[in-house]
Amino acid sequence: MLCPKVDEDDLIVSEVSLFEALTHFCAIGWNILFSLIPPIEWGGGWPAFGVALFFIGAITAVVAEVATVLGCVINLAEAVTAITLVAIGTSLPDTFASMTAAKQSQYADAAIGNVTGSNSVNVFVGLGLPWLISSIYCNS
Repeated sequence: MLCPKVDEDDLIVSEVSLFEALTHFCAIGWNILFSLIPPIEWGGGWPAFGVALFFIGAITAVVAEVATVLGCVINLAEAVTAITLVAIGTSLPDTFASMTAAKQSQYADAAIGNVTGSNSVNVFVGLGLPWLISSIYCNS
């Protein structure tokens, strides 16, 4: 909901900022699109899963096409563009989660745990999974 917020402790009303209003109205299209996903009560959740999977695939195809055009416009190889966008896409959510955790905590313990944990998972999965696939492929 886009409305003024009241601080429960001090009873101070904070108005909606211009940035909040713009991001709210820019997200209306996404909200309408994803409201087309059926309720999870239908069919044990399988229709919702199928429609959500289709939406994710369609959005991925659009993002891939935009990335290809972006790489072409700035004269980068497709591999470099793909690696860069994937790195940005996996790191930005962790960055914002760590920033939020650091702002909300007195000692920022959760932020440090999030940074080290997410980077460890990225390294272990990013190095371990291709190695596992390669070893299975070469031994078969």
